[in-house]
Amino acid sequence: MTPQDLAGVLAEMKKRHAELESALADPNVYSDRFRFRTLNRERGQLESFFRLYETWTRSLNELEANSRMLQTERDEALRQLIEADMAELNAAVTTAEKQLGTMLLPPDPNDARNTIVEIRPAAGGEEAALFAGSMFRLYSKYAERRGWKFELLDLSETGLGGVKEAVFSLAGDGVFSRMKFESGVHRVQRVPVTEASGRIHTSTITVSVLPEAEEMDEIVLNPEDLEISTFRSSGPGGQNVNRTDSAVRIVHKPSGITVASQQERSQIRNREIALRILKSKLLEIRQREEARKHADSKRRQIGTGDRSERIRTYNFPQSRVTDHRYGISIYDLSGLMEGDLDLILDPVLEEEGRNHLESVLKGE
Repeated sequence: MTPQDLAGVLAEMKKRHAELESALADPNVYSDRFRFRTLNRERGQLESFFRLYETWTRSLNELEANSRMLQTERDEALRQLIEADMAELNAAVTTAEKQLGTMLLPPDPNDARNTIVEIRPAAGGEEAALFAGSMFRLYSKYAERRGWKFELLDLSETGLGGVKEAVFSLAGDGVFSRMKFESGVHRVQRVPVTEASGRIHTSTITVSVLPEAEEMDEIVLNPEDLEISTFRSSGPGGQNVNRTDSAVRIVHKPSGITVASQQERSQIRNREIALRILKSKLLEIRQREEARKHADSKRRQIGTGDRSERIRTYNFPQSRVTDHRYGISIYDLSGLMEGDLDLILDPVLEEEGRNHLESVLKGE
């Protein structure tokens, strides 16, 4: 790839940057917080791209100059210095090209949104529930690492420390742009703590990542479409058990979607949480239908939770994590499970960027 290859793309990005500057100079934009945040974030992304592009082109120019010097220089000590400098520049160019590819990815309209994540065990019984609990802790630690706000919306646990269902929201810069790659079936291969013979079991969980609905989405919920009931919240070993019917279940009759919340002691608060989750599910359905109509890129579906429908495998005996969508494997499973999800997400984003960059260069 050369700067000439990206000349057209760079010109379009500079044109868009000028449009954003003009829009943000209008005082009226501050009255619409969502629009201001979206425009300001896009401007920041473009300016980051321009800085990286400048670093990349400068490194390329220095490489070319050093190459010319190396052709004429006869002093061995100086040649070694030039070669060492060229090695560093080559590494900088490679890194910059990977980052440029990622930054050229077309913006997802949901990238600036907060996110609701749901984790549920699928195939594998109690072992699946235990792994669901492990993934819940992984995402909690990852949110802390990235400085995201973590809010628990609902949690139902098993008697052995597993998770029947975990629902939480994440808020912060770039939440959806990274977490959307987690949506799908996750497969685990390990010896369960409940297995006396030491045999490796295979289990699966499903992870659903939803862009959170906002006021501007105008998701209207007609009271006659909602079937709302209350029940007594429960938990293992007598934990978090209320004596009143504070838990709330809502069925959206037109879509058949059922949501529930029992995390809070207040019935009113649980109702608010359940409605929040329901609106996000309805937003996802609407966006999916719009994407199909316009032949946009298809969202990956969660599937049924069967072992064969997987996006990622966590192999504990080999300390290996494999993302099957991109053919990427890393060998630091313990580090990843301690919250360093970027070990797999960074290569995934690089591969996504590389694929998109190839399409751009081919004019597709």
